[in-house]
Amino acid sequence: MPINIPSDLPAYSTLISENIFVMPAERALQQDIRPLKAAIFNLMPKKIETETQLLRLMSNTPLQVDITLLRTETHTSRHTAAEHLMNFYKTFAEIKDEYFDALIITGAPVEKYEFEDVTYWDELCMIMEWSKSHAFSCVHICWGAFAALYYHYGIPKYTLDRKMFGVFPHKILVENHPLFKGFDDTFYVPHSRHSEVRKEDILACPKLQLLAYSDLAGVYAVADKTNRQIFITGHGEYDRETLKNEYLRDMGKGITDVDLPYGYFPGDDPSQTPPFIWRTAASLLYSNWLNFCVYQETPFDLSKMPPLEI
Repeated sequence: MPINIPSDLPAYSTLISENIFVMPAERALQQDIRPLKAAIFNLMPKKIETETQLLRLMSNTPLQVDITLLRTETHTSRHTAAEHLMNFYKTFAEIKDEYFDALIITGAPVEKYEFEDVTYWDELCMIMEWSKSHAFSCVHICWGAFAALYYHYGIPKYTLDRKMFGVFPHKILVENHPLFKGFDDTFYVPHSRHSEVRKEDILACPKLQLLAYSDLAGVYAVADKTNRQIFITGHGEYDRETLKNEYLRDMGKGITDVDLPYGYFPGDDPSQTPPFIWRTAASLLYSNWLNFCVYQETPFDLSKMPPLEI
């Protein structure tokens, strides 16, 4: 997918070096088509790393996609340069009158807090409410998924005794669902979280479908019956060494509720290079989402988008 991003965004040179088709704005303006409009509400501390990971996954279909990066207005990031945020990110106030084909709400390292105690919770609630009428299909990742399940459906999150950390096998529960077309019977996904949502709570909600599950990591993928709301508890977007870097960071801080990441290092030896066994599934998931749940369903005139009823 030719993703349309500014040529001075750090992700641009990274993706070009990987032979990923990235289209600068100047060339996109010469194409006589309506591109998909996609927004990424990036709540992760290392925003450049996260935006690059997600843009990489959104680059695998032959459609043009215009990307808008969003940041919080009520919380200032301490881990990303203010210049980067000013140059490449917008706030909700700047885009609230626009419509989008696709929206991603990322995770955030605030799982141990009650939702209402998160400093930007009210702002996030405004965006989640707005998404029902201004974003055709929305993917929520990790804490973003927990927050959206709680806000939209009252599904609680539960704090884990130890961090769910590693690369886990998963199985598909709904045959022929568009999100999982082409998937193997067993596929792998990294998890890195201190909370969970529980299978029985999802199954008790008639408006939701549990799509994929891990016997070790629990609930992985949930969607509403229209596929306009998708909730993903893992981190398929992670790079090969993201879990390694998180593990070394946690060990350096003396954090005690984190084990060696499961199924990640060969022989559980942190000196070994982790095999990249989740990349294909992650790429296919986002490709399927943009193709089957967004492109084939979204209205040409986004202002005529039917509001999502919950």
